[in-house]
Amino acid sequence: MSGFPIEYATRIKALPPYLFAAIDKIKQDAIARGVDIINLGVGDPDLPTPAPIIERLKQAAADPKNHQYPSYEGLLSFRQAVAGWYKRRFGVMLDPASEVLTLIGSKEGIGHVPLAFVDPGDVVLVPSPGYPVYPVGTTFAGGVPYMMPLTKQNGFLPDLNAIPKDVARKAKLMFLNSPNNPTSVVADKDYFRRVVEFAQANQIIVCHDAAYSEIFYDGRRPASFLEVEGAKDVGIEFHSLSKTYNMTGWRIGFAVGNRQVLNGLLKIKSNLDSGCFQAIQVAGITALELEDSVTDGLRKIYQERRDTLVPGLKQLGLEVENPPAAFYVWIAVPKGYASASFTAHLLEKAGVVTTPGNGFGAPGEGYIRMTLCTTKERLAEAVERIRKAGF
Repeated sequence: MSGFPIEYATRIKALPPYLFAAIDKIKQDAIARGVDIINLGVGDPDLPTPAPIIERLKQAAADPKNHQYPSYEGLLSFRQAVAGWYKRRFGVMLDPASEVLTLIGSKEGIGHVPLAFVDPGDVVLVPSPGYPVYPVGTTFAGGVPYMMPLTKQNGFLPDLNAIPKDVARKAKLMFLNSPNNPTSVVADKDYFRRVVEFAQANQIIVCHDAAYSEIFYDGRRPASFLEVEGAKDVGIEFHSLSKTYNMTGWRIGFAVGNRQVLNGLLKIKSNLDSGCFQAIQVAGITALELEDSVTDGLRKIYQERRDTLVPGLKQLGLEVENPPAAFYVWIAVPKGYASASFTAHLLEKAGVVTTPGNGFGAPGEGYIRMTLCTTKERLAEAVERIRKAGF
């Protein structure tokens, strides 16, 4: 029986390899060669999920009422816990019934939201370098990503004044991300106020990705976009339990804010997924109600790691700033290298896996990203290996 050629859809053919899948392959190839790699490539917390969350999941998973289809918008009790957390953390009031939507991780919501609002040819404003799902989700919806370059000159924040007026008028959505991946830069409330004004003037829906808001240093808590007056009129904020509570594999997050925008996202979700397993939502309530001492302890560990890696890299002569938040370090590549060639050099000569900056978008060329998702001892060893390898 003869087969026939299997053709991928144009949208698939146009996709670059997913950055972190490509990094994983490089890592696996190096391991297969017998290299003892230090993986600073993917932002996946290495610390365990706090024990009370795990215990609550065990109990909830044994309850038969949690074994059926969940509601599409999520348990009201989970959404109430989200609203309570937002009130405590940011002073933001949310209606759990209409201003909170449960997600199967924030990535799912970010990838789906363009399908609700973007028609073929519509423009979506995307930070670059940035999380690859912003432009990919846009492309899947038939939209056109317009890259907002994040450069050292503009403090690694989108320059709203540099967006051409005709582009702004065509734009349906704007993705923002603070604390930022990959640069770790934090936007302040004044910047968010300018975003609200820009969005209102151009009738653009703002989708703010705040997944890293609880990984911060030196006691400087990042703000929520929704803390700014008028923000709820123009957009939503995505959040996740992944980074805050070391729950990346659990797949639970939420979106909050403008009820019409959330309703549009819900229409997409109700046709494409069947909601988040209720037992995980029950465990998520426990997470959101944990004492601050739990997250304080996690931040302390990341800060110790940051304060091991960054000074070590500086001593090697690399240009790097102390990140104020998130668990990423954004490093300028030395002269004579491009992002990809320096990444390859560190892997081949030092056994250290990093991420090339241009993998997050063309403006990331000239940088690499390292994560803090390993022990401070391994980070110190990574610095020593790079010193020995030279560059």
